Amino acid sequence: MLLRLILFSLATAVLWAQTENQPVIHKTPAGRTSASSGKEMYRTYCAACHGNNGKGDGPASAALKSSPSDLTVLARRNAGRFPELRVFTAINGDLLVTAHGSKDMPTWGAVFRQMQGSDVAGVKLRIRNLTKYIESLQVD
Repeated sequence: MLLRLILFSLATAVLWAQTENQPVIHKTPAGRTSASSGKEMYRTYCAACHGNNGKGDGPASAALKSSPSDLTVLARRNAGRFPELRVFTAINGDLLVTAHGSKDMPTWGAVFRQMQGSDVAGVKLRIRNLTKYIESLQVD
């Protein structure tokens, strides 16, 4: 339960702080989504930073220390091949992605493990379907 309270989603909109006029991210507990829908998970867990279309222009991006990656050009940056294993391991938390390991953005594998409990296959299904959805966002 403590892990669930600690791990937060960035799925809420960025609100402007009244005192300093700086963007602030209001955190909420990660919501439940269907493990079978990569699109639903993306919209719930990723779009706040990476944007609905994956270009890194989500409403929370202005409040982050570094700009979110443009997820639509991962294949282009990898000689035209989508780096499926790299994306899977980044989501899971096995690959060091500074933004995904910061206090602002949890490693989603840990969040999914909290949601799924001992259902390891369910965690892998979530990450696989989210990875496949990100692959569908690729542009030429």
